[in-house]
Amino acid sequence: MKILLILWAAVYPFVFCVAQPKYEFRAAWIATVDNIDWPSKGNYNSESQKAEYRKLLDMHVQNGMNAVIVQIRPATDAFYPSPYEPWSEWLTGKQGRPPSPYYDPLQFMIEEAHKRGLEFHAWCNPYRAELQIGKSSISPTHITKIHPEWFVAYGGKRYFDPGNKQAQEFVVHVIRDIVSRYDVDALHFDDYFYPYRIAGQEFPDDKTYAAYGGGMDRGDWRRSNVDSIIVKLHRGIRQENPHCKFGISPFGVWRNKDKDSLGSDTKAGQTNYDDLYADILLWLKEGYIDYVVPQLYWEHGHRAAPYEVLVEWWSRHSYGKHCYIGLGIYKAGTNARWRDRNIIPMQIRDARSYSTIQGQVYFSSKSFLKNPNGWNDSLQQHYYQHPALIPPMPWIDSIPPVPPVINAIATEGNVQHQQVRINAAYIDKEKRLRQFALYAFSSLEDTDISNRAPLKLIPAVSDSLDYVLALSLLPQSGKEMYIGLTAVDINNVESEISILQKLERANEKSGWEIVR
Repeated sequence: MKILLILWAAVYPFVFCVAQPKYEFRAAWIATVDNIDWPSKGNYNSESQKAEYRKLLDMHVQNGMNAVIVQIRPATDAFYPSPYEPWSEWLTGKQGRPPSPYYDPLQFMIEEAHKRGLEFHAWCNPYRAELQIGKSSISPTHITKIHPEWFVAYGGKRYFDPGNKQAQEFVVHVIRDIVSRYDVDALHFDDYFYPYRIAGQEFPDDKTYAAYGGGMDRGDWRRSNVDSIIVKLHRGIRQENPHCKFGISPFGVWRNKDKDSLGSDTKAGQTNYDDLYADILLWLKEGYIDYVVPQLYWEHGHRAAPYEVLVEWWSRHSYGKHCYIGLGIYKAGTNARWRDRNIIPMQIRDARSYSTIQGQVYFSSKSFLKNPNGWNDSLQQHYYQHPALIPPMPWIDSIPPVPPVINAIATEGNVQHQQVRINAAYIDKEKRLRQFALYAFSSLEDTDISNRAPLKLIPAVSDSLDYVLALSLLPQSGKEMYIGLTAVDINNVESEISILQKLERANEKSGWEIVR
């Protein structure tokens, strides 16, 4: 029998209980460019867009996510009323046309995410200005029309020239505006800095290189241009919104080892450093960014970029900042390896085996709609079965909030359907509240929460809490248990645990009673 169980576990490892961390970032990208994820193509009705977005968030909550990364500036356009850029064509069908009936999509999306206990990371593309030259909808007020000298064409697309100082300042103004006016939890950039190389075509920046290169090697000069805007963005974000995080999601390979001894043992055809001119490691070392999400969309044993090699490499090169691994669920079914339903569970387990990796992010949301390879089930029932707190960033905030005050606690209902009602209040006037975390313990000897995942995370819609919990969700063995409550602020710093309320019962078939 034991041999059969071992064999079964080897074939179906995802069905076994999985140890889960207390802190873990769990997110999905919601891409708006070309209507990849939201809103669906042709859906230009405001109320229909709202309903579609709510449904998307509900799916992510059900799957155990605690954040969404939503693309709000896909091509120098806006999913919000911007003083700098026109409304996006992927929101309304024509660039510059406002939503009808009018609403502010960004404000709406942030509020709906926060109601569900999800962090909202505002995803912006740094330099893309026109997705398809001659085919994209371009408004007369688009910056490419006002300052055409800031842009270059490459590979059928139009980009800001990263070496143009005025273009850099424009992008910084756009980002400052977002983080100053909206309650975003983070500002997120993807991997498109200098565009991916096209064979036989050189990026056309001769003019700015001649003006600003100063005799530098062109590669070093290009990297300095990207470094420059990252530094300016870091400073701008901190000045406008000190608790707003700044994260980058780069291509999965920084450099190959044959180019640099610090690089990974990979054979990637293009890399961040040598082709996209993005020196991610410098930004992490210097603290210009708070987190990195390398896009590791390859399987174990990949010939050029093996997942297991890269996850280990990134675990050693985050320099004290957060590292979340980007996983490519969109590849489900694309080849034999990606038809294996164990591949994503195996990648989660690998990522969790490194203490310097704090979570996972999935590309992209629409892939979850069909429950590829049963991965929704796997997350819900095993890997994300219990909620996780988002890891705090001590360089942003390390001061815990004041614990909540439990005003009243009472049991309700009959033995079969018993509930406990908790009334509590958050009294800290210095720190904004994100959520309440509820814990349950079988004894007072087991009340250390330093490494314990909460039983429930309850989004804070106000500083008061009136919450009903089904006791069937609590530990059912024994004749006593204890309930405790903490407060989690907007920087994900958790308070000490509040009063542990004791519940008792005469036997396992009787109801629970509050011990006064």
